Amino acid sequence: MKLTAPLYALKRRAKFLSRRDGVPLHAALDRVACEQGYGGWSLLAAKAASRAPAAMLLSRLAPGDCLLLGARPGQGKTRLALELVVEAMNNAHGGAFFTLEYTERDIVERFGALGADAARHADRFIFDSSDEICADHIVRALSAVPRGTLAVVDYLQLLDQKRINPDLMEQVQSLRRFGGRKGVIFVFISQIDRSVDLSGRTLPDIGDVRLPNPLDLSLFNKHCFLHNGAVRFHGYAHCGRFPERLHRCDGNGNAGHKTPFLPAICCAGA
Repeated sequence: MKLTAPLYALKRRAKFLSRRDGVPLHAALDRVACEQGYGGWSLLAAKAASRAPAAMLLSRLAPGDCLLLGARPGQGKTRLALELVVEAMNNAHGGAFFTLEYTERDIVERFGALGADAARHADRFIFDSSDEICADHIVRALSAVPRGTLAVVDYLQLLDQKRINPDLMEQVQSLRRFGGRKGVIFVFISQIDRSVDLSGRTLPDIGDVRLPNPLDLSLFNKHCFLHNGAVRFHGYAHCGRFPERLHRCDGNGNAGHKTPFLPAICCAGA
């Protein structure tokens, strides 16, 4: 049974009912679950956790979030990003895809491979492959989109390619501020340093993000990493608030101080 709203929105409704009606939060959660056709919140949560990675991941994203989606080449990060766009549009939200890697025809074909009809979503989808892609360009392109639009930047490091543009840190800060004001969810596909292939670890982490120039990675309040069919998600509990600090990495990917995460979500078969 399809949920009528993302998991975060259902939790928000339960908190509102708890305050309004003076009932314990667990009772309010169960009431919301019953409205969705489930016998209790635990059943609803278990169902949400068993869904496809894109649906599961979208349920953990809120307007204003900034997600870093990282993997080595060939691991499916672009596919997952497009699945997020399709999932958002299937839930009546807008979607956008900014890229220097793909043509519009490529994306239409990829939508088809995902079982999505690009024509059906034409009124709520923005595709942009302009050579002028930078933070200012993206802000202009998204200036009129509705709250809850999910915008993919393919990929993070492309913002750093032209010397005439502001530095990467300034551009990501600009997009984070815009997303917070406008309620846009940003998904940044990111390259991962090749050293992770020799590390012996099952999944990359935030310290493996390839950064030719300095970037404060605390600007991304949520992260998702893929490798060999596994997906791991981490996110801040204080969604919608600007994080004090997560990791600060220099151009060599050296990570610093950490702050607490939401529990990780892991699944296989992405």
